[in-house]
Amino acid sequence: MSTSKLTLNLVEGSISFDFTTEAARNLQSAIAQLIQQLKFAAAKTDTGISGKPTPQKPTEYRYTGDVFLEIFCNPNIWPSPFAAKLLITLRDDRIRITTEAELTRVYDDINQYLEQVG
Repeated sequence: MSTSKLTLNLVEGSISFDFTTEAARNLQSAIAQLIQQLKFAAAKTDTGISGKPTPQKPTEYRYTGDVFLEIFCNPNIWPSPFAAKLLITLRDDRIRITTEAELTRVYDDINQYLEQVG
């Protein structure tokens, strides 16, 4: 299981940490699924389908390696994938960072990481 540095661009600044290719693929899949949920909800609103929207389950992703990474998003509060933000917690035994990042930017960062590690 090889690791490389994953850099996530935040609203202000960025964070880099060791991350495995397998974990990146799992995170990519979770975020792709979240984007589809948000697109589906936005399409229902755009087409004027009435009725109370069905609440979607929040996305929670956890990775434990050299660091602990947790990514959370409640799709029920965002009107589209382009507006959505993720709550990111990154910690180890010495430091803990909790911040927000744009969903589409994190998705792009993960795709770029996977292209680099091949």
